[in-house]
Amino acid sequence: MTIAVGDCIPSCTLSVMGDEGPGPVSTSDLFNGKKVLLFAVPGAFTPGCSMTHLPGYVVNADTIKSKGVDSIVCMSVNDAFVMGAWGKAQNADEIIMLADGNGELTAALGLELDGSGFGLGTRSQRFAMIVEDGKVTHLNIEEGPGVDVSSAETMMGLL
Repeated sequence: MTIAVGDCIPSCTLSVMGDEGPGPVSTSDLFNGKKVLLFAVPGAFTPGCSMTHLPGYVVNADTIKSKGVDSIVCMSVNDAFVMGAWGKAQNADEIIMLADGNGELTAALGLELDGSGFGLGTRSQRFAMIVEDGKVTHLNIEEGPGVDVSSAETMMGLL
């Protein structure tokens, strides 16, 4: 079942790359008591994700945060090493690069994507959501391969 507006973010532990290497981060630490814009991509370093989706959030990070967002989080079913390297390559210093290495949160959200036809295995659908104190207030899931309803520009209009 796919998460919906009004639902709470499921509890699980993911990872982020820190100065000392990968470290755990819980969904409660990320979302409780905060306003968070979470967007997910099918894969780090893939063309649409690297040329359009993440760069839109990098360029607009200050504007998004000026609208009351505490954190911008980019999630992918990749490991923390890949997410850390991708964040550095994209100058995504203002964005939390969240690794859902085993697809645990992606599956709990009901937003898996079968990328096996492209050699990618199970990934996340492309989506964006606004989460306030752990509860989803807006959810935009891309229906096709492009970046439209989950773009930074679209999500800024919802803040």
